[in-house]
Amino acid sequence: MSVPAGSDPLAALSAAGVSVWLDDLSRELLASGELHKLITDKHVVGVTTNPTIFASALAKGDRYNEQLRRLSAEGRSVDEAVFALATDDVREGCDVLLPVYGRTGGADGRVSLEVDPRLAQDADATAAMARALWEAVDRPNLFIKIPATRKGLKAITAALAEGISVNVTLIFSLGRYREVMDAYQSGLEHALEAGRNLADIHSVASFFISRVDAEVDSRLNKVGTNEAQVLKGKAAVANARLAHQAYERMLAEPRWQRLAEAGARVQRPLWASTGVKDPSYADTLYVSELVIAGTVNTMPLTTLEAFADHGTLPADVPSPTDFAAAAAHLEALERAGVDFGDVTDTLEREGLAKFEASWKELDESVAREMHAEAGAADHAGERPEGEPESAGLLAIYLNDHYTGATGGLELFRRAAQARTDAAGRAALADLARQVEEDRDALADIMAGLGVNVSRSKAAMGWLAEKAGRLKSNGHLLSRSPLSDLLEAESMLLGVLGKTACWKTLRILAETDARLPTGRLDVLLERAERQSAVLEELRAEAVARGLS
Repeated sequence: MSVPAGSDPLAALSAAGVSVWLDDLSRELLASGELHKLITDKHVVGVTTNPTIFASALAKGDRYNEQLRRLSAEGRSVDEAVFALATDDVREGCDVLLPVYGRTGGADGRVSLEVDPRLAQDADATAAMARALWEAVDRPNLFIKIPATRKGLKAITAALAEGISVNVTLIFSLGRYREVMDAYQSGLEHALEAGRNLADIHSVASFFISRVDAEVDSRLNKVGTNEAQVLKGKAAVANARLAHQAYERMLAEPRWQRLAEAGARVQRPLWASTGVKDPSYADTLYVSELVIAGTVNTMPLTTLEAFADHGTLPADVPSPTDFAAAAAHLEALERAGVDFGDVTDTLEREGLAKFEASWKELDESVAREMHAEAGAADHAGERPEGEPESAGLLAIYLNDHYTGATGGLELFRRAAQARTDAAGRAALADLARQVEEDRDALADIMAGLGVNVSRSKAAMGWLAEKAGRLKSNGHLLSRSPLSDLLEAESMLLGVLGKTACWKTLRILAETDARLPTGRLDVLLERAERQSAVLEELRAEAVARGLS
């Protein structure tokens, strides 16, 4: 249902029993008082973090410089520095949210801190790091995030048995979710045997949402039939609703009833990755469609602000009819040729790989900053010959590419909106999302190099693309049969230029520790896939327009 004009959609969401958490944390957010303001004004009652968030925070601003300088002078390793930065921020975040923790009896007021995902296949090492993080932060409202891999399940049980509250993350499939609920109950049973107070142990199970639709929609686009297109954009919500049904069934089982009688807290479902990937979908889709009492929705700031502005709540709570419809939708996907089990297996593998890449990027960012600080201390007052000129040329080079990326993004968005075929529109909408992420990645890399983005240049790129609509395609303002072809060629040239930029930076990364080699490798691989998609679209446009 629509929220009345002048009302507060986030307040209505909270009143409906959904805990509003923010998927972001940085020293800037803490020091500026913005987190406190979000708690008081936007009904935020929890915070989640991950390596990507920390790496982004480190790349923007200078609030970490003093601590990095000190850690470098002390001879600390990069891993020790990452540990110190993360635990300090999370400890302060826990302190800010402590009143919420007290007011909600420990259910909310939580801050989540992730173990090193590179340990995901080593249960003992994961449990040991969970213990180290728990002791270092030393706050009762901390959650330790542990990925729900098969090896991770053992670590989850071990951490809970020791009284450590856990945010189980990276859940995609119903089968794995049932294993997570089993691991939670096993941990509580061990804790009870050890004489621990179960009421002090809390947990959430983070079920990932938007990535499911992104992967399923991509596969449906390859199927290409009209029936397949009708199924797009619904798998993620269906999967989440079935997960909640499994959760409700678990609560009715004798095993859980015995634990509840001993004082155990429920492991609340948490909807994660709730920012939409496809710009053609409503930006509040994964909040409005998952309003279920007793759950948590952790949102990136853009999604939080969007829901605060125009979020809506459903007229009814999910019913058995909705669960049946969700199951029927997944069955329809199978009939259409989409192996949903393979979808969730793929997402888990890719999700863990992304976590590992983000952690590597975080390590590289810290190493780069520590190296820069150490260099500044060792060479105070010195300036290597030739550096100003080369640094200036690099700044011009990167800003030129950023300008091109801004204009290119507008072209991708416009081309997606103009396509009349569903498959082409979906493919270009997905590319537009990727191009925006690539531009943001370039901005992060520039920040790491100390290069400011020239907003005036970027604006000129945007204006140039707008003016470029008046091109010689045979029509002045309207589209012609050549429009798709000319746009495909322009977009392909843009991606090839971007690929060249990533290759240039990859070469420089061999001698410049400030450049994230792992991230550049991922960006290069993605650019090559983008080129392949655009080449297919270009060939199709040739057949339509010129044959």
